[in-house]
Amino acid sequence: MLTRDVISAIESLCPPRLAEDWDAVGLVAGSPSWEVKRILLAVDPCEATVTEALLGGYDMLVTHHPLYLRGTSTVGAHTTKGAWVTDLVRGGVSLYAAHTNADSWGTAQAMADLVGLQAARPLVPNADDPTLGLGRIGTIEPTTLGELADRVAAALPRTPAGILVGGDENRIIETVAVSPGSGDSFLSLVNEAGADAYITADLRHHPATDHLWSGGAALISSTHFASEWPLLPKLADALTSLMPGLQVDVSTIVTDAWGSRR
Repeated sequence: MLTRDVISAIESLCPPRLAEDWDAVGLVAGSPSWEVKRILLAVDPCEATVTEALLGGYDMLVTHHPLYLRGTSTVGAHTTKGAWVTDLVRGGVSLYAAHTNADSWGTAQAMADLVGLQAARPLVPNADDPTLGLGRIGTIEPTTLGELADRVAAALPRTPAGILVGGDENRIIETVAVSPGSGDSFLSLVNEAGADAYITADLRHHPATDHLWSGGAALISSTHFASEWPLLPKLADALTSLMPGLQVDVSTIVTDAWGSRR
């Protein structure tokens, strides 16, 4: 099969029309006509995952985050990212990004599945298909905030930064909202939806404290990478079903910015 065939399969699940206006999704490097037998899924396009793809003999690297979200005027090898592009092209490895279009399809749903949300629905439904959209909200069997936080910590990749919990850990939680990635823009929406707890990442101090001090939902915050990694196994399973002859592997390299703590 060819790169374009893999792209068609990914985009049948995560249509580019679902991406936010500011996003940059699609083929970043390589050719639609290159042959593909093995692909690697990763959260970030970076030196570690590019090296993993090249040394592992993969034909395509599919990442959640775009390489050039803000755009660029050069892919010259004198730049850090340009050097990665050069190495990928020389190695015959295509690079493709599925970002907020994948979020609408599966990033939040993957988190919802991990914590056992029932009747999960999008926090921000897509206008054309309300079964898709950003975030999810649903219910779980009543448990304490501390027990839910332990469940989240056990389900996500282990990172040095761990997870943060805001609120009374003895509080009983039944309605849960999730939004992997940077989630403080949804704090008001989570309260309006009646969530008891909100699982997300990248929470800033002032929005989080204002939210909690105003009686908002309890907070469970992981790192950005950890919160979005569960998308990868979900996407791998879907692609394997759509393309049985394709080998799809998931990178387990932790690509958080935070590598240690004291």
